[in-house]
Amino acid sequence: MLARRGLQLLLVALVGVALAGCGSSSTDDAVQATATAESAAVVLASPEEAEALIDEGEVKLLDVRTPEEFAEGHIAGAENIDFYAADFADRIDALDQGEGVRRLLPLGNRSGQATALMADKGFGSVTDVDGGIVAWEAAGLPTVTAG
Repeated sequence: MLARRGLQLLLVALVGVALAGCGSSSTDDAVQATATAESAAVVLASPEEAEALIDEGEVKLLDVRTPEEFAEGHIAGAENIDFYAADFADRIDALDQGEGVRRLLPLGNRSGQATALMADKGFGSVTDVDGGIVAWEAAGLPTVTAG
């Protein structure tokens, strides 16, 4: 279990470096994003592991895609907070940071950035779905559409 946890943190670190590098020209920014994500008890979960957490009722789902993407298909019960919205950081601030609260952030690049922001804001336990909504759907797991 400890080895798996170490591997998960390593994967989060590698993804953080890769994603931060895509949006930034500074290696220092990538290292900072990785260090921040590691300090926030970030867990990278497979879609199947995420589904098990959802079934147990241990998570609050947060989908950080645009409203249009969200409407096309999302995990039932997910709250949509658009990463690109001007009030994104304020809406993250307003979320419950209670002990034991886990958040799933379905979708690759933006979820990594949102995870780093949540770590900066003091969230203690953040779960990121490995591969996001694309991996969720590829695993044959259910989504719902708006409207």
